[in-house]
Amino acid sequence: MSGPDTFAELGSTGARSVLRRFSDAWFAAAKRRKAGDLSARFPRRRRALMPVRWYHGTFTVGGRRVRIPTARGTLPLWVRLARDLPYPVEQVRSITLLCEGGRLFLDVTAEVPVAVYPPGEEPDPARVAGVDLGVIHPYAVAGPDGEGLLVSGRAIRAEHRMHLADTKARRRAVSRRAPKPGEKGSRRWRKYRRRARLVEGRHRRRVRQAQHEAARTVVSWAVRQRIGVLHVGDPRGVLDIPAGRRHNLRLRQWQVGRLLRVLTDKATLAGITVRLVDERGTSSTCPACQRRVPKPRGRTLSCPHCTFSGHRDLVAPASIATRIPGGGPTTPTAVVLPEVVTHRRAGRHLPGAGRSRRDPRRPQQAARGSVGLRRPAPPPGGESLAHPARIHNTHRKPG
Repeated sequence: MSGPDTFAELGSTGARSVLRRFSDAWFAAAKRRKAGDLSARFPRRRRALMPVRWYHGTFTVGGRRVRIPTARGTLPLWVRLARDLPYPVEQVRSITLLCEGGRLFLDVTAEVPVAVYPPGEEPDPARVAGVDLGVIHPYAVAGPDGEGLLVSGRAIRAEHRMHLADTKARRRAVSRRAPKPGEKGSRRWRKYRRRARLVEGRHRRRVRQAQHEAARTVVSWAVRQRIGVLHVGDPRGVLDIPAGRRHNLRLRQWQVGRLLRVLTDKATLAGITVRLVDERGTSSTCPACQRRVPKPRGRTLSCPHCTFSGHRDLVAPASIATRIPGGGPTTPTAVVLPEVVTHRRAGRHLPGAGRSRRDPRRPQQAARGSVGLRRPAPPPGGESLAHPARIHNTHRKPG
C-alpha cells in the first residue's frame, strides 16, 4: 500500500480512512491469532473498492448533492442522492461511501437527540418488559399488566429459504457451461458474478429492512405501554455450540447480533434502557414449578409435572423480565404470562407476503395455498391494523 498513485484521486482524509480500516482489520486478526484462532488471516490483498469515510467539515451537503473532497489538482467529486437526507445538515457528523451488491450507497451518521415526551407519558423505569430473540418470532415481548407482543418473522425465513433455492437453481443452470479453472475472468464469468452480487445485495437489503421494521414495532409498543427498561435475553452463547451444517446455516441467517444492535439503537433514541440478561433455560423451564420441560413440537408449552400450559414463545420473555442483569440463570420473582397478546408481522415488503406481491421465484402451483389470509396494509408507522389476538393460558393445579 505504498508508492505513487496508491490512493488514486483520494485526498488525505480518504486515504486515512482506508489506512484506518486496514489497520483495524490487521490488529483484529492479530488479536484472534494470539487467542488461538489460527483461521484468522491478515488483510494482504489489495481491494479495488473499500468503504471510505469523511467526517464533519470535510464534505458539503447541498440538497440532493454531496461534495466529497479529492486530491489536490483533481476535480471535486459530486455524489447525487436518490432522496433527501432524513436529518438536518447540521446534525450530520460523517458520511461513508460504500459499494454493496454492485450498487453505490452513502451511509450517513447523524447526531439524533433522544425523544422528549409530555409529562406523564414518558417511559417509566419501574415498568420492565422481557424480550426473547428467536427465529420464528424475532422479538417476543412480555410486559407488565398482562400485555404481550409477538413479532412474526416467517416472511424473513421464507426470504432466506427462497433465496437459497434460487441460488442453488442458478448454480445448477450454469454448471454445464461454467468456465474451467483457467478461464476465470472471462466475460461470461464476470456477467455471472455480477448477477450473483446483485441478487445477494438485494436479499441482504430486504432482510435488513424487515429487521428494522421488527425492532421499530417493539419500541413503538413499549412506548405506548410506558415501558422504561427492556430485559433482553442474550442468546449469543448458542453460537459456540458445535452442531450440524443445517443448524449452522440457521444460526448464520438468524443474525442475532444485528437484532440486538438494532433494538438497542432504537430503544435508546426512545429513552428506553436495554439490559442484557442470561436467558439460559427460559424456553425449557416451567415458570410455575421451575422444572425442566421437554421441547414441544408446536407453539404451546405444556408441563407434565404441574400441568402448566402456555404459549411457548411467551414463557421465555416472561421469565427474562424477572431476571437480574449480570446474574445467573435464576428467577427471583413469580413469572406472570401475558393474557392479551398483540400479533404483528415483520417484512410485509418482502415478495410473497401477499398476492399482489407474489414472489417470482415461487412456482405458480405453489403460490395458491401459501399466501394466507388477507390483511390490511400497515400504516406509515409500521404497525398492523389487525385486531390484537387474545390467547388463553391455563394454569391447572394438581388435583
